[in-house]
Amino acid sequence: MWSLAQICRCSQPLRFAPSKILNNVGIRSISRELTTSARFNVGLRNTKTFRISEVIKSNGIVARFCASGPQQKPSKAVGYWLLGCSGMVFAAVVLGGVTRLTESGLSMVTWRLLGESLPTTQEQWEQEFEKYKQFPEYKYKNQSMTLSEFKWIWWMEFLHRSWGRCIGAAVLLPAAYFWRSGALDLAMKRRVAVYCALVAAQGLMGWYMVKSGLEDRFQGPSDVPRVSQYRLAAHLGLAFVLYSGLLAGALRVLRPFPAAATLRNMKELKGVTTLAHTVKAMVFLTAMSGAFVAGLDAGLVYNSFPKMGERWIPEDILRLRPAPRNLTENPSTVQWQHRVLAGATLLAASALWPLARRRPLPRAATALAAAVGAVAWMQVGLGITTLLTYVPTPLAAAHQAGSLALLSLAVWLTHEVKLLKYIPK
Repeated sequence: MWSLAQICRCSQPLRFAPSKILNNVGIRSISRELTTSARFNVGLRNTKTFRISEVIKSNGIVARFCASGPQQKPSKAVGYWLLGCSGMVFAAVVLGGVTRLTESGLSMVTWRLLGESLPTTQEQWEQEFEKYKQFPEYKYKNQSMTLSEFKWIWWMEFLHRSWGRCIGAAVLLPAAYFWRSGALDLAMKRRVAVYCALVAAQGLMGWYMVKSGLEDRFQGPSDVPRVSQYRLAAHLGLAFVLYSGLLAGALRVLRPFPAAATLRNMKELKGVTTLAHTVKAMVFLTAMSGAFVAGLDAGLVYNSFPKMGERWIPEDILRLRPAPRNLTENPSTVQWQHRVLAGATLLAASALWPLARRRPLPRAATALAAAVGAVAWMQVGLGITTLLTYVPTPLAAAHQAGSLALLSLAVWLTHEVKLLKYIPK
């Protein structure tokens, strides 16, 4: 049997087993398990490994414990790497939006893992142009396009694909280095594995999306060749998930949760926590509905606000059968639901700041809550202006960037609120 004094001097891991022997004094039954550990019965459901962190008073003397043994934590270099990769994904989303707005995405009709060959001579450019002429976008829409105009949209798509490959290299190569060098703990290894899988899935989904615009499924000159709005939403959704994951991972490293601190009573922060996570989810959902708006060119119908034409709800909102098709295939319905989601997100984001001011939050968290509300208003203003001006490329690209900026703040705020759980009052 060990004395409490011996336990408090112990720096080795201690193992706790389930039992109901926790008395007013605190810990009672102690048995020697190994030369470097001891077994404590403290009424925990599962057996977990702990080490002594300090001794506090409670009806005498009670030892306070924290997670087992000194665990290796990712270095700051890992955090900065993840932050840099998230910035690259941010740029890729904006660049992809510009590519879509300039209708450049279908200019390259082949896809190779390591990149397409770059035309350098007039003959090579003409051969590339001839390939493009075999597909629906040229046949039904761009028959008057010149070679110089084709070069411009080709370069836009080439830049987007090249940047995507740079992201792949920036994620995969350092991931292999950090993994091999032992710079990642188990939790971060799992996260990095997911990041690598998402990067690979994003590249494949990008080509799968482009392929849908090259298929001969269009109904002649009256139809507009475009990529599938479903695949476009999946491509954008993967980018948003990857970006959010990289940013959250960077925050976990650069602003880590304390290893040994008593959990605070979070009842007083419950409202802020719930609303912050709600805003984060709604920003993502609204952005995905925006992908359907872009995929169907729904921003070019009902270019008025707040009403859609002369009505609050357009009369053709349910013109397709069966009715559920309207949610993803009817431009009028898609624009209407994007407006509704944006309005709901704005209300939730606006409520964050006054709620945060009434809670015991540090100044940084309160400022973040205010920033979420301010950027939400800016984002809605950009969306309305983009709609009223018939979707000019600069405004539409800024609107898409604004959605990521708002999501970034929401992710940061949820991290800060969770961090408060581990900081003593």
